[in-house]
Amino acid sequence: MRKYCFVLLIGALFASCTGVSLDKTIFIPDEEDRRLPAYSEWGYNSFGAQYERDYFLASRFLFPCKIMYQGGMLHFSLNGVIRNNVEMSLLFVFPWVQMDGYRDLVQLNNVLIDLSSDDCTVKILQGDKETILDIISGELHFKRAQLLIVDDIENRAILSGVFDLHFLQNNFPSTISNGRFDVGVDHKVFYQ
Repeated sequence: MRKYCFVLLIGALFASCTGVSLDKTIFIPDEEDRRLPAYSEWGYNSFGAQYERDYFLASRFLFPCKIMYQGGMLHFSLNGVIRNNVEMSLLFVFPWVQMDGYRDLVQLNNVLIDLSSDDCTVKILQGDKETILDIISGELHFKRAQLLIVDDIENRAILSGVFDLHFLQNNFPSTISNGRFDVGVDHKVFYQ
């Protein structure tokens, strides 16, 4: 554990010394499907999933993740593009204990959310159109939630995990599968 934190800290220090932004999206291809990013826990600000036969991926032009805590509910959105660079957001809404800022996101470490639960909502947003998905089954697993410390100052929370869901859209079964995310969340993308 200490070794992992040390390597993460060295990477962050290297990035700050070279002028590389920690907000930048870094795409490292998966070995099995090179159109998806590899699963990582390094804060690469990347995500990807198969949406039926297409791909939903982070874009270098959008913050890949935004989080809002409101009224006992955590809103976790992944913002990217799908076919022909059409902007899309996938929004997961689920009940969670009080959060006062991005530092509290470490509570999500190794948390598994059952997306078919009655108190969870999943939405797709494209342009002005918002679609609430009728979830048949699905999970959102925050495998790792950690704080990144740069120069002895907490810089951001890094959330890494996987997701998979089966749903009805216009009474037709659809799938978002092989989802993975590795995103950094700081005060710019955490809302209350």
